[in-house]
Amino acid sequence: MAYYFASDVHLGLDYRGAGSRERERRFVHWLETIRGDCEGLFLAGDVFDFWFEYHNVVPKGFTRFLGKLSELTDAGIEVHFFTGNHDMWAFDYLHDECGVTLHFAPCEITLPSADGSAPRPKAFLAHGDGLGDNSRTFRLLHALFHSRLCRWMFRNVLPADLGMEFGLRWAKASRLKHDGNLIAENGDTLHVAPDGTIRNSMGDILTHNGTIGEPFLGENREHLVLFARQYLQHHPDISFFIFGHRHLELDLMLSRTARLLVLGEWLRSFTYAVWDGEDLLMENFDEE
Repeated sequence: MAYYFASDVHLGLDYRGAGSRERERRFVHWLETIRGDCEGLFLAGDVFDFWFEYHNVVPKGFTRFLGKLSELTDAGIEVHFFTGNHDMWAFDYLHDECGVTLHFAPCEITLPSADGSAPRPKAFLAHGDGLGDNSRTFRLLHALFHSRLCRWMFRNVLPADLGMEFGLRWAKASRLKHDGNLIAENGDTLHVAPDGTIRNSMGDILTHNGTIGEPFLGENREHLVLFARQYLQHHPDISFFIFGHRHLELDLMLSRTARLLVLGEWLRSFTYAVWDGEDLLMENFDEE
């Protein structure tokens, strides 16, 4: 039996012509292909591009995905949902109706062993937003979006349709703004046009298809790497750090016994990780 890990599906976001409905169909297809040997499924945040639960209504859409989650949990498969910075306002609906276990903070888990007598490694799981980032901007935004007053006002002051429209537009604008000013590993600024054309600071076209992920900033600048190294100093028994959020595929040895994995995304790369009882592998889901 295996554990599967995925993040950053961003259901609800139509990204550079890639429709949310098609991405949902592909993700549900992947969930169906893994159910035969899946003992645990861990969704590491930003599964939805925006999500808010009102008292008596939930966002329109996502019926294929929510139905598949319910199928998996009804079959006895554990499904764990870590809230991300895009779907932080998940409350009790996913737990009560779909049977998933919600996580609002990072946690440690023990991975199963194919050989019952072998040591069972520990993994640290989180979406990843804010870890290692002590900037004032992050602290202010985190306090705002997690405040009870903010949630109350969004739920009770804005009509549901207007609130959802605002949330989806804000989430999309945040993604496009981020993509429009990337920093390459060599420190150069990359500019991304709406059609996906990527140019450097001199105006040279680097790619026409926009299929690259977020550039790796280097071990000394990536917040998640810095956080994991610091955490490892006080928790040397951790074998794996598994994160989402950073929209890049990263498999990095932190020490002789500890690895860091960033799971990538389902906007372009369709990546996930699987623990098969002996090793943790990064994979791409190819329907063909």
